[in-house]
Amino acid sequence: MSSYTVSTTNTFTITHARHMAAKVAADLKRMQRFYGAPSDADIADYETEVVELLKAGYLDTVTYGYKRSDKWIEPTLRYTAKDLAGSSGNDDDPGKVRPNADISGASFYNYLTYSSAWFALTPDQRESFKKGLPFQRTGAAEPGISGYLMPDRTYSAGGKALDRFSVRSY
Repeated sequence: MSSYTVSTTNTFTITHARHMAAKVAADLKRMQRFYGAPSDADIADYETEVVELLKAGYLDTVTYGYKRSDKWIEPTLRYTAKDLAGSSGNDDDPGKVRPNADISGASFYNYLTYSSAWFALTPDQRESFKKGLPFQRTGAAEPGISGYLMPDRTYSAGGKALDRFSVRSY
């Protein structure tokens, strides 16, 4: 009787980050098609930001969607970054953004939170990293949610994943 041990190592690369960020961009393009925002230029900037933050391990969550009265409404998508810790994850196709939501009186908005790795950096390191991003984020209060978050997709590559949640109305 023989026994074998197999070990694998996942190294997260810029290619993995681009793969996952392209799926976020595809979701945003679908949102644009149904609701008119974000613009192509904004989608490209959001994609670049996600690539850079994923690659460096600094992304915790990023939310794109519509808010009314300081609350996220449908259609809003939240992505939460996680390490798969050696396991494999689903790598779903992008899409399934629901059409025909009532966005009257709402505006497109986005909100990002950073990982603990980000807060382990010195202020100078954070400032230096931010200079390489397509735009500069400023502090703001995080909107609440009108409804609830429903997990509906996972995008993964290289041992990391983005879990996608969609805002749903009650």
